Amino acid sequence: MRKAKSFPLFAAVAAATALAATVTAAPASASSQRASKISCSGTLQIGMLAPLTGGAGFIGQEQLSWAKLAINTLPKTMGLKVKLVPGDAPVEQGPSAAQTVAQKFIANKNMVGVIGGSTSGSVAATSKSFQQAGLVQISSSATRTTLTKGDNQEATKSFFRVVPADDYQGPTDAKYMIDVLKVKNVVVFDFQEPYSQGLAGEVVKALKAANVTVSTQSVDNKVTDFSNYVTKVPSDADVVFFPSQKPGDAQSFAQQLVEQGKKAKVFGGDGTNDPTSFKAAGAYVSNFAPQITGIPADKALIAAWKKANPGKAVGSFGPPTYGAVQVMLMAIKNACDKGKGSLVKRGAVIQNVKKISVNNWILGGKFAWGKENTNDPASGKFYIMQIQSDGSYKVVN
Repeated sequence: MRKAKSFPLFAAVAAATALAATVTAAPASASSQRASKISCSGTLQIGMLAPLTGGAGFIGQEQLSWAKLAINTLPKTMGLKVKLVPGDAPVEQGPSAAQTVAQKFIANKNMVGVIGGSTSGSVAATSKSFQQAGLVQISSSATRTTLTKGDNQEATKSFFRVVPADDYQGPTDAKYMIDVLKVKNVVVFDFQEPYSQGLAGEVVKALKAANVTVSTQSVDNKVTDFSNYVTKVPSDADVVFFPSQKPGDAQSFAQQLVEQGKKAKVFGGDGTNDPTSFKAAGAYVSNFAPQITGIPADKALIAAWKKANPGKAVGSFGPPTYGAVQVMLMAIKNACDKGKGSLVKRGAVIQNVKKISVNNWILGGKFAWGKENTNDPASGKFYIMQIQSDGSYKVVN
């Protein structure tokens, strides 16, 4: 398959200014809202479906800041004018919040693509509607394996992600527990929503294959006091795997383990990766992205982001979102060129996404799509970090 010419990662960018828009269009059916022909000389719109408030709001806000930087800098290098339209889908509100945002995006005739959803649950709740409307989705953090793989895929062919799935994360986390931590007894939680259930299942499968004793607990996503669940953790448990999307809950659980005299260490999935909220010394966190401050090629990009976000630290959720926007814009540019200055229909962007590769990828190296019949990246890695006594995260694998 011929690959589109890669646009280099932006090297010297101006300060990003905040872009926000409120969509007020009434919900409408997907079929009635398919865009027929859209001029690429006008201002195109890209939606962003993310939890901007609530317990996982830190994820959405970090992703939004990097999406704004990408939208403020990259379109002009491609001869495009693009506006970002954020849509809030708090994880506590379940699929209904994501579906409401999706209908607003679909009804917007200038919308040509969606970044997100950020969570696996929001993708599963909206993918069919976006497919029917011809809107491409590119997520930078929805990792549930079955969104793109398996006989009963939960997302459609118009959904893509730029990070690896839980069938990488689960075995990576389990292998570290087995080989390095030498675990014999592990408690695995899920929080009755797609992300945690999928990741928990992958970890359980890998641990049981290695003959590790595994017990499970299922907790409502709205629970904030875990004292009763901590009581049920066996005294000889080595690790509690805690795939929450609310890092404050992981912190609370770790504290309550200590208070009840339990020796088990908390091991969080990517959803707990927030040094400002989850800082229990000795605990572990896994994530799909490295700390990009160690990548020399990103120096100017990081400086631009810090200028636009003074006082904030570079995290792991934002940079992949910059990459997702970059891929989206390149696909739009390809579709516009093929349409001689117009998008024949919104779905034209979908056909161009897997033709994109990026040589100077923000996470390091080159980005390309996998050759297998999934809309996943060709390569990826999950990193495991241990929380130090000062609350900092140290990569240990």
